[in-house]
Amino acid sequence: MSRIQAVLETLKAQRRTALIPYVTCGDPFADATPQIMLALAEGGADIIELGVPFSDPMADGPVIQKASERALARGIGAVQVLAAVREFRQRNQHTPVVLMGYANPVERYDQRHGRNSFIRDAAAAGVDGVLIVDYPPEECEAFAAQLTAAGLDLIFLLAPTSTEQRMKDVGRIASGYVYYVSLKGVTGAGHLDIAAVADMLPRIRQHVRVPVGVGFGIRDAATARAVAASADAVVIGSRLIQLLETETRDNAAAVARTFMAEIRTALDAKD
Repeated sequence: MSRIQAVLETLKAQRRTALIPYVTCGDPFADATPQIMLALAEGGADIIELGVPFSDPMADGPVIQKASERALARGIGAVQVLAAVREFRQRNQHTPVVLMGYANPVERYDQRHGRNSFIRDAAAAGVDGVLIVDYPPEECEAFAAQLTAAGLDLIFLLAPTSTEQRMKDVGRIASGYVYYVSLKGVTGAGHLDIAAVADMLPRIRQHVRVPVGVGFGIRDAATARAVAASADAVVIGSRLIQLLETETRDNAAAVARTFMAEIRTALDAKD
């Protein structure tokens, strides 16, 4: 059983919703990511999604795009992302970490370090899963098998426009959880339709055996609590990055911890 599966099954038994924050590695400070990750876990995060900076993040809105640009300008790439996870693991062995990004950095890493080296090195660093936005399920079954062999989960996106066939394809090979993009747009949009999310999740669960997390458009405790009524997990990224981008180096971790605690309290009070 993977660390992700273990955490999600424990939360399910407790009738609690998983809280999954997203931060871009290297933002807002090149060396602060491990401390921010620790603070997120201390504040109540159950799983942490760590963004791998990329120059063309087509699924991300302006907030995360700019975070990637800032991180890239500081020299943050896949090597530094794995180093951040290793540092985080020195003090936290239980909170799962999912790398979220795009195909280019993964494939470039393998070109530089050897075939399948990304999976090998991610597993060694303490990564638990990966979400590659532009790897459709029908084209990455071999990649999924290699991840499974290394003990890592492969997480996929589903969207309001996903067909029944796409849900079946994702359900066939997804592990860990599925990330439902709750709106037609990019990360950080503010027009979340809670009722539409509640209507869509039962359709997804007809084809997907793993828990379903919901993200894109969740910005505060009230929205998170509303989504938690039907979702297995809530994912918050853009709002967290906005909070951190203007903070000082010394204060960033404390802000992350406080924000997580507010969301965690709302989720646990949902009933």
